[in-house]
Amino acid sequence: MPQAVRTAIVGTGHRAQLFTEGLAKRDGYDVVALCDPNSVRMAFHNRMLLAAGRRTAHLWPPARYDEMLRVERVELVVVTSVDATHDRYIEAALRAGVRVICEKPITTDAVKAQSILDTVRETGGSLSVAYNYRFNPVHRRVRQLLADGAIGTVHSVHFEWMLDVSHGADYFRRWHRDKSNSGGLMVHKASHHFDLVNWWLGAEPHTVYARGQLAFYGPGPEHGYARDYVRAHGSSAADDDPFALQLADNATMRDLYLDAEGEDGYYRDRNVFAPGVSIEDDMAVLVSYDTGATMTYHLTAYSPAEGYRVMFNGSGGRLELNVEESTFTSITLRPLWSEPVDHTVDHEHEGHGGADPRVLAALLDGEQTEGAEVADARQAALALVTGLAANRSFETGLPVRTADILKL
Repeated sequence: MPQAVRTAIVGTGHRAQLFTEGLAKRDGYDVVALCDPNSVRMAFHNRMLLAAGRRTAHLWPPARYDEMLRVERVELVVVTSVDATHDRYIEAALRAGVRVICEKPITTDAVKAQSILDTVRETGGSLSVAYNYRFNPVHRRVRQLLADGAIGTVHSVHFEWMLDVSHGADYFRRWHRDKSNSGGLMVHKASHHFDLVNWWLGAEPHTVYARGQLAFYGPGPEHGYARDYVRAHGSSAADDDPFALQLADNATMRDLYLDAEGEDGYYRDRNVFAPGVSIEDDMAVLVSYDTGATMTYHLTAYSPAEGYRVMFNGSGGRLELNVEESTFTSITLRPLWSEPVDHTVDHEHEGHGGADPRVLAALLDGEQTEGAEVADARQAALALVTGLAANRSFETGLPVRTADILKL
């Protein structure tokens, strides 16, 4: 019987739970090490392992990561740390001959991204990136229709993503509010969407023009929503604030963050209107692709409802995807000179529309999902480069060629 794959998880925050649980369910994997600056969060994940009937993992600080790889004889590293730290863990693992699975995005800026790509080429190592949206059955149906030529040649795409004032606000409470940590929503969030469009069209982005602003969150806007507090916990001003996150009211948030503050001083419940926000909340992007297609994209992080709309215009008609999260989904094909055809598919609403368990099966079991595949380093960089180019366009006010950002 083959030995279980010796696995380390780097970064033990909220998202890492997906991997800790998924690995613990699989006899072919043994989580031997956890690596994080905070021992309280690592202890939370060890309790998850114990609850699944597995042994606890050894705890390692980031400063001893290279030693951990060697001492624990790690064969697989799962990277779920703060986005800006991904490169250090990815590159060291690849140079040590260790396979890597990384949460999206692979990193947050062009210098780090180029270094990761160069390391993959130099080592010939394996880097997979968890772009799970490809595995949502709705998105796979869209890709199938486009690949089958349902609307002919695709000439243009309009993509609007709406984050509501619960989910959207959350990026402004936590470490993502600092662009040096997350790359902003163009990188951390929209890279999901840019990956989908690359994958749907079988195309690569060529030129990007973008405008972004901090219109709603942060200390500037005069809309009357702001309350005077730094973080919600212990503040009476936050008691009836609809934008406040009460960590003590959620057992997981309390265990992962509130009880862990004494070690690193990280506040997970910051006031979304307090100073320190350096990311945008309203972004418009125009992208041209190597196929000749264009995309207009808009991300709003303060919408009253959560969902997205994607419209494809082609030589033979139009394809429309409408999603209101956890409520409504429709896929409508509108051929030229014909009646509309409904192509809506049934799917789960939990776990990113059923994508999470499917991407785990692909990453950990090698399970094939019809119409979807795991993103490799180059595909992850293609998803990232649109956001990086958009960030540069925000700064310069000019169109940006993706070839001037990354050498792919």
